[in-house]
This record gives sequence, structure tokens and C-alpha cells, in this order.
Amino acid sequence: MSARDWGYPRYVSVAEKKATAAKKLQQLVKQNPGIRPVVLQGQTLARTWWGKGWNKNLERYADYTNRIGRGRSYLRHGAVLDLKIEAGLVTALVQGSRTKPYEVRIRIKPLAKTNWEAIRKQCAGKLASLPDLLTGKFSKEMGEIFLSEGKGLFPTPKEIAFDCSCPDWALMCKHVAAALYGIGARLDEEPALFFTLRRVDTEELVARAVRDNAGELLARSKKKSARVIDAADLSNIFGIDLDQPPEFAAKPGIAAAPRPVAGKTARPAGGKKQPPPPEKPVKTDTELVMEIIGENRTGTTVAMLEEQTGFSRAKIYGITSRLRRQDRIAYVAQGIYAGI
Repeated sequence: MSARDWGYPRYVSVAEKKATAAKKLQQLVKQNPGIRPVVLQGQTLARTWWGKGWNKNLERYADYTNRIGRGRSYLRHGAVLDLKIEAGLVTALVQGSRTKPYEVRIRIKPLAKTNWEAIRKQCAGKLASLPDLLTGKFSKEMGEIFLSEGKGLFPTPKEIAFDCSCPDWALMCKHVAAALYGIGARLDEEPALFFTLRRVDTEELVARAVRDNAGELLARSKKKSARVIDAADLSNIFGIDLDQPPEFAAKPGIAAAPRPVAGKTARPAGGKKQPPPPEKPVKTDTELVMEIIGENRTGTTVAMLEEQTGFSRAKIYGITSRLRRQDRIAYVAQGIYAGI
């Protein structure tokens, strides 16, 4: 007598689960090329500080610790076929025992303003740059501030709500658990999405550190003028967008071009003074990104912006997040933007 005859579901091996998920993913890609499956590198659920921090936060709560483990194997065998992170919302498709993937929705409340203000004050002068923040290159003290239970950046169970289209009556089904772990894996790839999810501004967090660090640098320079560090230098030192025209951005190993001396204009051999050429309008970094996005009606990816501007991914996220808040560009899909 088989397990099915006794009322138990048929045993499905890991290899069979992986094959089923892979087959369904191929079908979904044909229908919607924009889907984004969660693909692990090996068996490790998270590799970076933000991915590990997300998982650690979930696993420390008694409400979750006995349930969330059900999703690890699902994530490892590729069952999370699609996962998208937006402001306060995560949507996912998770392959289960049925042919059609289950739809998961996870809603995250915004970070409390009191927590955000407290964290900003504690970070003052302690963050070196936006890239360092996103890559987890900060002190152990800062990490403890971010992970502080109920007071840090990470959500508590009371701030998380979820549902799944599966028939499982459990408070947290394995499909939701897989999606929750999938968030940690996705943060490995795009840590800036954590701040999008919690609806806070990374540039705002770093701005105070930039101001304090800049003041310290100026004090050390023993110069009276606050203009000894200009916008281009600050942008390079701290990794944030200060709307400096890209033509003026400092290049490593390349000396800045000398400025023309007032009142002196180059003269040709004949001695006749030539009028200066008309000045071309200089685009700021934000204007450049806006122009590229506006030219592509079908949508511009972050990778395209990286290639065409030469900016870092962290800087592009900073610019696009600000443009979205100003309703100057639209969020089409995961990492894809379009002009309005």
C-alpha cells in the first residue's frame, strides 16, 4: 500500500522539485520576460551584510523562528520564480505542489519616524559614504544600531503582514517563508532595495555624515574658507550625488584643466582678437539620467544607466529614488524606469 493510499502526499525528491521549478520558470519567462527569479549561489541563503541582517532579524523572533525554516529548502531548490520589492510591498511567485505557482504578498510598514530620526543622529559623522553603507562596510557599532530590536532599521513581526494564494491554513506557510528568505537573497544583489522597502532615503541618512565629515576635513586642513572642498570633491569622497555637472567631476590620476584667466583671450597669429566660442549648456548628473530615461519609451534599466553614464550603481539608485519622489520618472518594474 502506498503513502497516497494512506492519505499522505506523494514523496517528491529535491531533484524533481528543482526540475519542476525550472520548467515552470521557462514557461513564465516566455510569457513575461521581466520576471526576476531568486537564484542562490550555492546553498548559502545570504552572503552580504544586508542579506544576512534581514535573515537574522526574522529568525530572532519567536513568532517566526519555528515557521520560517520551512521556506529554506523551497528557496534552495529554486521555487521562488519571481520576487519584486517596492515601497512597503514585496510580491512573489512561489512554485508549490500544484502546477500554478502561488502568489505571495508581503506588506511592510514604513520605518517609524522616531526610529529614523534616532538612527540619523546616531549615524552622524560615522558613515563614510553611500557605497560603504550599501555594501555593509561600516563599524560593528553601526551594525548594532541598524539591527537594534524594535529600534533599528529592520521590521518587527507587528510591522509585517502577508498572505498567500495557497490553501495552507498555517499562519506562515512555506511559500511565504520562502519569499521572506528570498528578500534576503535579493538584498545581496541590490541592497538599496532595503531602503526602498522601508520607505527611507539613503541620501538623507548619509547627508549628515557627509556634513560632519566635511567639517572635520575642513578643520584639519587649517584653512578658513569653507570652499576648500568643492562639490566635485565631496561627491567623490562620500559617494553621493551633489548635482555637480559630470564634466567637472574629478577623475583619478587626471589633473583638473586650468581655468582661463579673466581678461585674457587667445589671439591668432594675425593679432586679431577672436570672440570666445559660445558656451554649451552643462547637464547635471540628475539631468543626464533624466535625459537617458526620457529617450527610452520602453523603459531604462539600471545596467543601461551604468553603461551610458559611468556612474556607480549606488549613485544611480540615489538619483532615481529622488526623481521618483519628485514624480519626474515612473517605476515600471524591478530596476526599470520610464519618463513621465
